[in-house]
Amino acid sequence: MSIRSAAIVVSAGKGVRFGGLKQLAPIGDRRVVDISLSIANKCVDFVICVKVPGMDFGGLEADLVVEGGATRSESVRAGIAMLPSEVKWVLVHDAARPLASIGLYERILSRLEDGAPAVVPVLGITDTVKEVVGNKVVSTLDRSRLFRVQTPQGFQRSVLELAYQAHVNANDDSQLVEEIGVSVEAILGDENNFKITTSADLERAKDLVRDRGIF
Repeated sequence: MSIRSAAIVVSAGKGVRFGGLKQLAPIGDRRVVDISLSIANKCVDFVICVKVPGMDFGGLEADLVVEGGATRSESVRAGIAMLPSEVKWVLVHDAARPLASIGLYERILSRLEDGAPAVVPVLGITDTVKEVVGNKVVSTLDRSRLFRVQTPQGFQRSVLELAYQAHVNANDDSQLVEEIGVSVEAILGDENNFKITTSADLERAKDLVRDRGIF
């Protein structure tokens, strides 16, 4: 089978704010990372999981498991280095977002197949947003132009490789693409595709899986 699409599922975070490795936290009878990998496997031809260096994650549903680096960018770069040569489209996803839907993956891949250089899912902001310096409000920002960004983020392989050659570190892959002057397309994200950062987030994810039949 031709391998045209791949996902790099980043599971190398230390979970400082969570108080442990959130990617190994249980949701029902599966771990956070296992759910993220399961969805990715349904959507792309090849899945790479980037894990915490030196830690045994047990069995992972991935075509390839590699060790990450000291930063998120180093971890993504480790995944990029192991992409099969024939891959054209790459989706980079945070394992800590286990509720990314198949539909979201498909919408991103569809835009990449149509030629978009980079695609990110976004959600609008409903609260008023202030710029604050110290304890002083400096200005009120136009929230109609501000959006929350999610993963997976999709890229033409050549674009992603170029972005990671040109820059060292960033918390967001699409930011690196922006900085090399490549246009990034935004599509509608999913409110259920939140990042598990706190124990409250984990409980919310459990609730969605258990009571609302997300999958």
